[in-house]
Order: sequence, then structure tokens, then C-alpha cells
Amino acid sequence: MNSSELLARNARKYPEAEAVIGMGKRYSYRAMDCLVNQFGNALLKKGISRGDKVVLFMPNVPEFVIAYFAVQRIGAIIVPINAKLTQPEVEYILDHSDAKALIVHHLLFESIKGLEVPLLLIKTGEPYGSVWEAFDHLLKKGNDAPISCTLTEEDESTILYTSGTTGRSKGVLFRYRSILTVAQMICVEMEMKPESRLLLMMPLSHSAPLHLFLMAGIVTGSTLVLTPTFTPELLLNSVEQEKTTHFFGAPVAYLLTANDPQIKQTDLSSMKWWVYGGAPLSPGEVKFVQEYFQTDNLVCVYGLTEAGPSGTLLLGKEHEGKAGSIGRRAALHTEIKIVNDRGEAVQPGEVGEILLRGEGNMARYYKDEEATKKAFSGDWLLTGDLAKVDGEGYIWVVDRKKDLIISGGVNIYPKEIEEVLLSYPSIQEAAVVGVPHKEWGETVKAYFLAKEKVNMEELKALLTENLASFKIPRLYEQVDMLPRNASGKILKQPLRDRGDK
Repeated sequence: MNSSELLARNARKYPEAEAVIGMGKRYSYRAMDCLVNQFGNALLKKGISRGDKVVLFMPNVPEFVIAYFAVQRIGAIIVPINAKLTQPEVEYILDHSDAKALIVHHLLFESIKGLEVPLLLIKTGEPYGSVWEAFDHLLKKGNDAPISCTLTEEDESTILYTSGTTGRSKGVLFRYRSILTVAQMICVEMEMKPESRLLLMMPLSHSAPLHLFLMAGIVTGSTLVLTPTFTPELLLNSVEQEKTTHFFGAPVAYLLTANDPQIKQTDLSSMKWWVYGGAPLSPGEVKFVQEYFQTDNLVCVYGLTEAGPSGTLLLGKEHEGKAGSIGRRAALHTEIKIVNDRGEAVQPGEVGEILLRGEGNMARYYKDEEATKKAFSGDWLLTGDLAKVDGEGYIWVVDRKKDLIISGGVNIYPKEIEEVLLSYPSIQEAAVVGVPHKEWGETVKAYFLAKEKVNMEELKALLTENLASFKIPRLYEQVDMLPRNASGKILKQPLRDRGDK
């Protein structure tokens, strides 16, 4: 079985059911499958064949879905990339992935129109110059004769590029087995059915929206409602107008929407599952979101791209008293353990690294054998996340292993300090790093962004009240902005490089 065949199967089972809604257009499963065949045949005529890499540079639009499945239907490997990448970042991925084609949406074209690469170049909208072909023109020229896709679960399917918070992005290569495994996991855990309507607002270049939600919708024959961006107003209007049942978003999407006055007048009664991931919500934030979204089924999912993603989940009823935890059990098809540096299971309260095992795990990092070896211990994936378990078995992420600060031989977890900094009224963002110290090895430095100049005496008093003395930063710097990558994650390495300057 492969992803493209699932779409073809739905076209036979549910031909008139709505498959994709987006950009003012609505497509049935029969129509979507026909378009996939047309575009797939067009790519074959252009010389794209089995095993070739095709980079997809698009927001969440119907053309994304058409291209995604068309590439897979002809046996090629799809490489969806972040819509916020710059031209140099796109050039790096084209080169690293050995791409044979690039498909771009016209909404993003301006940022990369200067590319000069010897590839098949396709864009939506009008053609450009002598090398950029028009997506719609190829689609119309393509024969809609069915393409038989004989790929199996063991075949290579997709490469997703990581955020690159510590250097160059790595290409995470997946087989169909991994993607279908995590999609089935979400179908079961989140009770998806053919009548479900999934709202896809988070970028489909990321593993959770793509593998968990888009693919889960294809597994079950659900309706996919796409928007090219996120705004609170768009979220509320989409739910009310399309009667969606499932949504996945980052915590900030929930917090921004809960603060929007429109939410009080919006009918959200169709929604059955509100899912968030990427970061925890505090107990206060959970209550705030639950109140304004009028739900008791707010679910936290934990995982990482290399795991499919799969990992753990904190169900709605578990948020009472456990908000901020990632749950106490692994998701379907996944195992979890937390071990110390000797590989032994940690005791309650002891910090160790999270390891995950399951068929959702990646095959390897593309063209990086050394990084692949470092990522695994046997068949267990090393997540790099440090966590501890409480007396009831709930898991609490402490920090990223690479962000751990060792000062005078003592382990210090930046995340704990950042949470206290963020409780100061005017501080909006914070990042804590270790910088070199000739006596202690490292010392703690705090960078923060605030609405106004911070009273340092008040801030230090707050830190002293909540943290042991060895955790309190010795260096502080108020900044106008914190460095981020294309996914919006704070980049700590540039901050470390600034040191005690």
C-alpha cells in the first residue's frame, strides 16, 4: 500500500464526497484523483520518473495536494519545504536533495524568481520567462488515464527538511510504512471517520499537519479544508462555515484566537477535537483556551519529525492537574522510555532522555550516515529531549539536551529559567543560554524581549524567589528581537556565539 493508492481507493469508494476545499474551490474525491492522474502523466512526459526528487514550495492550497499525490503516483519522492524559506535556503535544499524538479505557488514566486538551476521549473499562475512552465497548462495537457502505482510500504516516499536550529537543515527520509503508521495512529487516537472534516491551517511542509492530519484524512476518506495561512479570524470563520471537526495548531494559534473578540459570536459546536503540539500550554493558558473555545477536549501531542511524528499524548480530561505534561503513555504503534546516561530507566523525579520506538520512525537522514547513526540506539530514536516522570507516570519535558548548561559541574535547564522570565509582566520572549566562563566552564546568560525597559532589580527578585541561586543568570541582555529560523523557532547558537559581549 502507498499514499497515492489510498487516494485512488477513496475515488472509487466515495467518488462524490468532498475531498479538498480551499482557495474558493471544492473538489470531490473523483475530481481530485483525476487531476492527480493528469498532473502525474504531465510529469512523466517531462522526464520525471521513479525515484526522482521533486521539491514542493507551496502554502496550503489545492495545488499542493494535487502535486503531492501526483509525484508519489509516478513513484517519485516528494520534498515539501517551508513556505517562508529564502532563495538561498531553497537553493541549498534543491542541491542537497538532488532535486529534478521544483513546483512553486505564485504566492511565493517573488521570493525565488531569481533561481538559476538546471531543473524542471513549474509555477502556478502565468508562466515566467522561458524556463518556468505553468502548472495549469501542464495539468490541462496531461492525460487523465489512470496511473498504476505499484509502490509498497517499504519504498521511499518523502523527504522533510528539519528546522535547522543547530546548523544546516537535515533531510529526514521516510518510507511509506512510516507515514501510514502515524496517520493510522491519529485516525484511531482522534476518532477520525469519513464524515470528519479536518481544518489544515498549519504549514503542510511540517510533519504533523502533513503526515498526521492530511494523510489521516486520506486514510479515512475525510474532507480536507485548507487555508494558505493562519489568522484568528480565518480560523473562526472556517470552523463556522465549513463545520470542521478536527484542528491541529501551535499553542500560539489557540492563544491568539482566544483573545479575538469574534470568538464569542462564533459557532464552534461542530468541533470535536482541538489538538495542539510543538510546545506545552501552562495550566492558566489551558483554562483560558478551554473557556473561550468552549471545549473540554483540548489534546496535546508530543513527537518530532524524525519519529513520523509520533510520541505521546495528553488527553483532554488529563489536563486537569497535568497541563504542561506530555502525558503518560505512548501513542498507538509507538513505545517510549526515558533513560539516564547509562541507558537505565530513570526513577521518578530523575532527569533522562526520551527515546521512541515504532514503525513511524524515519528511515534515515538523507546523505548523512553519521547523523543517522547518532540518532539511534539500536531501533530506539534518541529525541534529544530531557524529561522526568512524576509519581503518577506523567512525563514532563525539562529541556533540549543540546541546550543543557553545565556550570561548575551542575546541570542547569534553560527552559525552567525561561518560564520564570516570561512570568515577568512586560517580558514577551526569552532565551537562556550557556556562555563560556574560565572558572565554571559555562555561566548562564538571559536574553529577553520586553514591551518596555525592564527594572532589573525587580526581575532578579522574581528569579531569586522562584529559582535556586545557581540557576539565576549572571548575565542579561534586553534585545529588540531574538533570532529565529523559517519555522519560527528561536535560534540559540547565534546567542551563544555572542557570549558575554
